[in-house]
Amino acid sequence: MKETAMKLKFFNDPIYGFIAIPNTLVFDLIAHPYFQRLRRISQMGLSSLVYPGAQHTRFQHAIGSMHLMQQAIQVLRLKGIVITDEEEKGLHCAILLHDIGHGPFSHAMEHSIVEGTSHEHISLQFMHALNDTFNGSLTLAIEIFKGRYEKPFLNQLVSSQLDVDRLDYLKRDSFYSGVAEGNINADRLITMLNVVDDRLVVQEKGIYSVEKFLMARRFMYWQVYLHKTGIVAEQLLIRTLKRAKELVEKGETLSCSEPLSYFLTQKVDRDNFDRSVLDIFARLDDVDILAALKKWQYHHDFVLSRLCSMIIERRLLKIKLKDNPVNDKRVASYQNNFRKKYGLSPHEASYFVFKGTIENQAYNRDFQNIDILRKNGKLIDVAKASDQLNLKALSKKVIKYYVCYPKGISIKTKE
Repeated sequence: MKETAMKLKFFNDPIYGFIAIPNTLVFDLIAHPYFQRLRRISQMGLSSLVYPGAQHTRFQHAIGSMHLMQQAIQVLRLKGIVITDEEEKGLHCAILLHDIGHGPFSHAMEHSIVEGTSHEHISLQFMHALNDTFNGSLTLAIEIFKGRYEKPFLNQLVSSQLDVDRLDYLKRDSFYSGVAEGNINADRLITMLNVVDDRLVVQEKGIYSVEKFLMARRFMYWQVYLHKTGIVAEQLLIRTLKRAKELVEKGETLSCSEPLSYFLTQKVDRDNFDRSVLDIFARLDDVDILAALKKWQYHHDFVLSRLCSMIIERRLLKIKLKDNPVNDKRVASYQNNFRKKYGLSPHEASYFVFKGTIENQAYNRDFQNIDILRKNGKLIDVAKASDQLNLKALSKKVIKYYVCYPKGISIKTKE
């Protein structure tokens, strides 16, 4: 009893106040080095270059999500929904570990030196490894995480269009970035949750809270997650890591930490991401990348040093967003001018001049709908139930096109 009492600690969170650790398994998971690594993984990548306050970590987000899960379980039980003690523990563990597979600066690793391997897949690898460490205690959590458990609403609480993950990151990211439009009433939304036929639903009187949630998600994506400066910064980081890997493959020796050196020298993809690779990945965090950037900015390779100094000194590329695809002639002209100015090859110039697309869809009516439970017991999709026409508009995928190029490079070609 004394040991158990000692392990029931609290976190003092700036969003929710005191957050209790519900059981000793959760305590031990939080204390594990795999999870402690999340203290050194930024929640919003390089968004702090746009919003200086956005310095919070995946660790804080995971703890906050667990807190909201505790609230959701309590609300549903009060409404007569059966959630066993084992299912409760499974939910706590699943939400706590849902983002444990994120690499340094969140998504940059997935698009550069780890090929075809999403953070969700790596999270699952971590969960299996921890399940071995804790003698099968995470088996139910893994089933819930994978959506294979017999009660679908448990998976919806962890991963859906209205899950506690989204409730926390919108509220948390809004708080730390200072973008008030993203601030949602998570307590109200959780209070309105219910379950019908093992599916998660929202009571009719909570429809306006759902509307605000979807609008807040749209605002946060355009203003924060897809902010054009943030896009440039992330693309520069992705290209920095790709250039580093390219140089290493050509025989160059780059000074960096051992874990980062491993991923630069080895081809790592979904097929060979085994337990030994996982242990090396677990040693990799933002510190490794920042230290490498600081060293590589003085490397003799123009491309690598220039990319690194752009990030370190925040001298980023210029970006233009457009509603229509970017003309290839415009991109070629930018590349040609930059190539001539610095005596680069077309391939080298492509690191600094490139185009891409971004997408924003606040609500997907074709996947895991948010159902509103009417007073007569019928279910209706929130986009149909809402009296706001803009919710239907939010269901459409918006695609924008961008072109990035160095400042001071001009062209005469018209699109």
